[in-house]
Amino acid sequence: MDLFSSLPDDLLCHILSFLTTKEAALTSVLSKRWRHLFAFGKREKEGILGSFMDFVDRVLALQGDSPIEKFSLKCKTVVDSDRVDGWICNALQRGVSKLDLFIDFQNMYWLRQEVSVSRTLVELKVGRGFDLHWWPENTCCLPKLKTLVLDSTVLRCGQFRMLLLGCPALEVLDMTKILWMDTNVTVSSPILKKLTIDLHGYINVASLKSLSLDAPSLVYFYYCDALAEDYPQVNLKNVVEAQIHLLVTQGQIEQARALNNDLLEGDVFPGIGNVRKLVSGIKNVQELYLSPDTLEVLSRCCEAMPVFNNLKLLAIYSDMDRGWQAMPGLLRNCPHLETLIIEGLLHYVTDKCGDACDCIYRDCIPQEDRGRSLRSCPVKKLEIYEFGGTIRELEMIRHFLKYFRCLKEMKIYAEEDSPTLFKDPEIVERVGKMMYLYNRLYTCNVQFLASEVDCTVKSSL
Repeated sequence: MDLFSSLPDDLLCHILSFLTTKEAALTSVLSKRWRHLFAFGKREKEGILGSFMDFVDRVLALQGDSPIEKFSLKCKTVVDSDRVDGWICNALQRGVSKLDLFIDFQNMYWLRQEVSVSRTLVELKVGRGFDLHWWPENTCCLPKLKTLVLDSTVLRCGQFRMLLLGCPALEVLDMTKILWMDTNVTVSSPILKKLTIDLHGYINVASLKSLSLDAPSLVYFYYCDALAEDYPQVNLKNVVEAQIHLLVTQGQIEQARALNNDLLEGDVFPGIGNVRKLVSGIKNVQELYLSPDTLEVLSRCCEAMPVFNNLKLLAIYSDMDRGWQAMPGLLRNCPHLETLIIEGLLHYVTDKCGDACDCIYRDCIPQEDRGRSLRSCPVKKLEIYEFGGTIRELEMIRHFLKYFRCLKEMKIYAEEDSPTLFKDPEIVERVGKMMYLYNRLYTCNVQFLASEVDCTVKSSL
């Protein structure tokens, strides 16, 4: 019998503390019991947490002044904050280039100021409950930092501005669930290439008074946040890919749908009208992805929709509770669009969808005006996802085939969440016949792709 396996956990942790981190990690192959013992131990047993902290202290001490390339620390329970400070400072003193910190204490953790003046850090990730707002605004100096990831962090806007100024080499900035101490935020950097602002899933999202984006070298922009009241400056002239997911309330949606929007401009949601500033700032984008809320809010700037001269790929995500009012204007202003992606054809029906679909009033629109925005759009490839096989969806597909004059290829992907829909023989037969008809009537190559029904549909053709 293995004598080591009979030893208590606290003694095993003590033994492991004499090994290097790599050697201790290799012990995880001995048995399932050892898999996480070297790092965590069983916290519920009294004294194990202390043994773990002693283990980290001993490992760092035994390594002396040897260089550290990457230091990752994840604490999901309360440990001595002074010990944590010491571990981080030890890594900094030994020239760490990649620092990944995830400390989930009950209260905010005040990250050591020494981190803000490291001359060796290239990548810094801080997550869950970090408080940076106490850092002095004029002391940040991270000359080599290229990647900065801030998750669930407390920041002041003035301090954030100085943080960017202190990172002259910063190329990647990822901000997730930031708690701002004030409401006028500016992201300004002449060399920043990738920017992520993500508040998805954050409880009680509050709108900023203003958000300015001055990043002329940016090539990737992901924005998922509540609609700011104003966008005073949006200079993203070289962005290649942009994903815009505005988080709006039902009240804002109702305001966007209101017939007399001018009366509501300064009423409850003043930011609705300023969405045009955000969109105009990314008009040079080549790939654009829009959420259902974003698409509906864009209806407020249909008359002032910018021309997307460089746009090659447009992806639209649909929702049964959100409308397509902005689609006609959007398609008309994409003179070089090649690929259109639509996830979900079914959407909220309004009287402003125009000719982008044939939801209603198709008999009230003169023949010469039907499909006008589609006819002017040069899209060659159309991909449709979340197809459910309904008659309504089939009618919309026919509408696209009829009016997209340059369309060469259409791929239709079945809805993955409800594959049982296509187990109905009648639906399979109907879809198969329609696909066959589409390929006979139109020059576009129509393909229906669904793992469970591919063979059945093809045989029908």
